[in-house]
Amino acid sequence: MKIGTAPQHQATSRILRMVGATALAAVCAVAPAQSAHADRVTPPRVPDELQVPPGNTPFLEGHAVGTQNYVCLPCPNPNTPAAMCPDASGFGWLLFTPQATLFKDNDRQVITHFFSPNPSEHGTIRATWQHSADSSTVWAKLFRPPSLNSQFVAPGAVAWLLLQVSGVQDGPTGGDKLTDSTFVHRVNTEGGVAPSTACTATNVGAEAFMPYTADYIFYTNVPGHDAE
Repeated sequence: MKIGTAPQHQATSRILRMVGATALAAVCAVAPAQSAHADRVTPPRVPDELQVPPGNTPFLEGHAVGTQNYVCLPCPNPNTPAAMCPDASGFGWLLFTPQATLFKDNDRQVITHFFSPNPSEHGTIRATWQHSADSSTVWAKLFRPPSLNSQFVAPGAVAWLLLQVSGVQDGPTGGDKLTDSTFVHRVNTEGGVAPSTACTATNVGAEAFMPYTADYIFYTNVPGHDAE
């Protein structure tokens, strides 16, 4: 874990907007992929509440290595209602972005993962994945509430997620490796939870970069989609 301090006014003004917009999207990263037809990716075993709707088939899987990045802020605040605060202390470690790289089984980078404005939703901040080969990009939002089902999620690990695609964009030269995506799973998580150290008025603006790993599975309802 890496924790750094910053003046209160510096972090608060820079991050509040992003934290508020992304709190409901709590989430997730990848890199370029080899040829991956739908029948070559095995759907993960997930809790019932995270089942993908029928008709959607996995076509690409990436193993993410990175950090979940938090900032200590007053909570609630103009962009974060009390219901989204970790507790009633008046302060909390709030997620402002994941920062991860996704790899294939052969350690080949396929995607990068972060939060960014979704042009299809007038700039709403969403979980974002950008393909490393052609820069095609997909944005997604929570489809169902996160799951911390102890049968699936390891102790001290961030929740498993099912996200629905809410925006796509071709790469600058027309690349479309991710643009047929419909849903994204985040599963097999390890680490990434908020710091256990206190967030108080004395360290508002402090940032913490919490290491995590996860698997991301991308789904499509387009038969024969190829993510090579």
